[in-house]
Amino acid sequence: MQRTIFKIQKMDCPSEEQMVRMKLQNFEQIKTLEFDIPNRKLGVYHNGQLDQILSALKSLNLDTTLISTEETEAILENEPHEKERKLLWTVLIINISFFVIEIITGFITNSMGLVADSLDMLADGIVYGLALLAVGGTVARKKNIAKFAGYFQIVLALIGFTEVVRRFIGIEKMPDFQTMIIVSIFALIANVICLFLLQKGKSKEAHMQASMIFTSNDVIINTGVITAGLLVNWLNSSYPDLIIGAIVFIIVARGAYRILQLAK
Repeated sequence: MQRTIFKIQKMDCPSEEQMVRMKLQNFEQIKTLEFDIPNRKLGVYHNGQLDQILSALKSLNLDTTLISTEETEAILENEPHEKERKLLWTVLIINISFFVIEIITGFITNSMGLVADSLDMLADGIVYGLALLAVGGTVARKKNIAKFAGYFQIVLALIGFTEVVRRFIGIEKMPDFQTMIIVSIFALIANVICLFLLQKGKSKEAHMQASMIFTSNDVIINTGVITAGLLVNWLNSSYPDLIIGAIVFIIVARGAYRILQLAK
């Protein structure tokens, strides 16, 4: 058996990890995949056909290069999924709950920042859900789920971005900055809890590492919405809210595009 290490430069979130898994899952010569998300590396334990594996990875357009390949007699153990599955279910429920909370309060308070952040929470929930569903199931089922999730997410992002543009052009009432800040603080706390739980698990599994990166990005977005709420108050302008909303909608659309790649 051989262990081959690949550098996948653009593999920095759960979407790319799922793209790689789905691309390689039909290769019978592959025994297991070993992801190192923080360092953008993939270890493949396989029996021959290295050229086909490399070609498949390059077709994903994630900037893949071959680092090394060597013979190994490593004994591969079955991956312990149950603990990771429970953690993923926990962060999935938290993300979906705050999607509902933020999108409702976003519309009530006239804040596009909260609406956009809610869609980012939904995007995370979709990716975590796909990670859970990826354990078992047919290729066709996984692709159909990814396709539906991707199109649904990108439609919401486009509608949201269009609304941001409309509000830039027109005259809208000021968002309720206090509710923006309070809800975003609770969302920030929720994401910090998710990050703590994921780190506490100390799992080296790829989907758990990727989830930590995704959740870390959410903390940054939550902080951005809180800052926008403060600026709305200080500047007496709705522009900070619209700007952060536009930025997050673009991030959500980018995530949707990546999910759609899973359906190819």
